[in-house]
Amino acid sequence: MGAEGRQHRASRASASLPADPSLPPTAGWLLRGRDGRLSAYTPAADGVLRWTEKRPGGPGWTGPELFPAPGVLPYLAIAQGADGYVQLVGLRRTPVAGGELATDVVQAIQYQSGRPLRDWYALGTPYARDRALAATIGLPAAVVDAEGSLHVFVRNAGGGVCGRAQVPNGRWNKWADLKGSGTLGLPAAAVTDRGLMEVLAPAEDSVLRWDQETQGVKFRRAADIASAAADGSVSSERTGRERLTHFWRDAAAGAVHAWREGMAAPAKLGGEGGSGPVAVLRTPVDGQDCTILAQRGADGRPALASYPTEKESAALDWAPTGEPCVGAPALAVDGTGLVVLAALGADGSLRVTRQKSDSGLAMEAWTRV
Repeated sequence: MGAEGRQHRASRASASLPADPSLPPTAGWLLRGRDGRLSAYTPAADGVLRWTEKRPGGPGWTGPELFPAPGVLPYLAIAQGADGYVQLVGLRRTPVAGGELATDVVQAIQYQSGRPLRDWYALGTPYARDRALAATIGLPAAVVDAEGSLHVFVRNAGGGVCGRAQVPNGRWNKWADLKGSGTLGLPAAAVTDRGLMEVLAPAEDSVLRWDQETQGVKFRRAADIASAAADGSVSSERTGRERLTHFWRDAAAGAVHAWREGMAAPAKLGGEGGSGPVAVLRTPVDGQDCTILAQRGADGRPALASYPTEKESAALDWAPTGEPCVGAPALAVDGTGLVVLAALGADGSLRVTRQKSDSGLAMEAWTRV
């Protein structure tokens, strides 16, 4: 079969969202390709929906296109490397003989903006010979390392974390046990500007953490972070040379917290009553290095805040904007250098607002794609 035949063909589609509100919202779903165009991705009941800018900076979009994903739960881990390839990772459950379900972590790749997805590729689970144990694993996290290789992580049956890594020649290593116990469900993974990866996983009263001493070596258990983080709420951003800042919600009030190596305790950034992961974007605003945050606020509407990068002591003002949304908002810088905030409506529509080109972080009126 030729390459074109192996690619998933998409169809025009619409879907009601969220497809399964019991699953954590997908984060990081607005990405810029090598050609400067933004693409938005969201899981739907029958597969993956995608919208793509017609040209860098918009305002026109194509989509939504539906890429079938039979048996894949409506949750995605999304990762992108320096090559611009978009990696979609999910969890698939398919019926087998005897009425059982076979569980697999699966991956699909998009090489260029607007192009079809490649076929879903099964990565198995840490429990290849035990379907009952395989069925207990959590949803996957994904990150692309400095060499362009994909790494996936899941909560295992014992409450720790297992990972599987692709090597530069495209082959996959075996599942590795990172150890740990008591994690709640969804880990999170990120990579520093030096190519060192970190993995975080919320537990009942702490956030477990793994890191690397150098590229290519096994993960080691790092010191836990004393904070009760809500499951599925962790996100990360590069905020300095060799530094990642991690963000999550506390499990009690939903306030956003930030922490990085060297901080005595997480910094509280407000945003109480919000839900899901926080979208994080580091970019200059009026010449100042800023970190921009977006969340689904307590009233269900997107809310935007910003502060000078790594100056968490600055007062944050969460400004609600637009109409109520589902899932988590997403942030990106478009091909013209402007900040874009995107959200999904319960009717399945994509809604977008773009930074005004004059000054500051003032945003234009929302548009429905």
